[in-house]
Amino acid sequence: MKAFIPAAGLGTRLGPFTKDKPKALIEVNGKTMLELTVERLKKQGIRQFMLNVHHFSQQVIQYLENKNNFGVEIKISDESAELLDTGGAIQKAADFFQGTEPVLVHNVDVISEVDFSQLEKYHSSKKALATLCVRKRKSSRALLFNDEMELTGWTNKHTNQFKWVTHPVSNFRSFAYSGIYLANPAFATLLPFTGKFSIIDAWLEMAEREKIIGYLDESALWFDLGTPEKIREAEKVLGKSG
Repeated sequence: MKAFIPAAGLGTRLGPFTKDKPKALIEVNGKTMLELTVERLKKQGIRQFMLNVHHFSQQVIQYLENKNNFGVEIKISDESAELLDTGGAIQKAADFFQGTEPVLVHNVDVISEVDFSQLEKYHSSKKALATLCVRKRKSSRALLFNDEMELTGWTNKHTNQFKWVTHPVSNFRSFAYSGIYLANPAFATLLPFTGKFSIIDAWLEMAEREKIIGYLDESALWFDLGTPEKIREAEKVLGKSG
């Protein structure tokens, strides 16, 4: 397994934190989000990485040079000229996805205790093109699945907006996306859009003909580090747990 880390976002929810640095270099208990992500994935055996950069991209590149890439192989997908969103970023990195092993896509601002070996076994057993990690947690947006955990739609609970794979359904299971998914090597070349686009829109389009499924993560620890308040919450818990 190898890993693609989306790290190019502007980090607007982090306010002044990202005024002079990229989100990936914001610190949580003295370590950058990027270091926390790479080190956690290294502990589960991943040694090949690619991350995309845009906002203060040169800072990220210099940081990795200073850290000697944390002792692993890290390639850069440079989006300095144009931020391609969560879907376009994968399409630009299509060459990295080629090969025989699945690719873990793991947001830089997420901390979790997902067991990636178990995720890979589940993904393989389901013969899925992509397996999306989801959780039972409060969120204004949710992915919708049928009883077999096949993707059927998406919703914004605040606006009551729905997007469906084929047609509206009334019997569905609703979960929050965890910022982590596992994709087969062919995934990037099968994306249905070009340029700048959302990966969620791509999943919904692809699920009509490909197997896009959900993996319910019930591990104890998961954090979204997207706001200052959420970073402080994570620091409290991680500080206590070490």
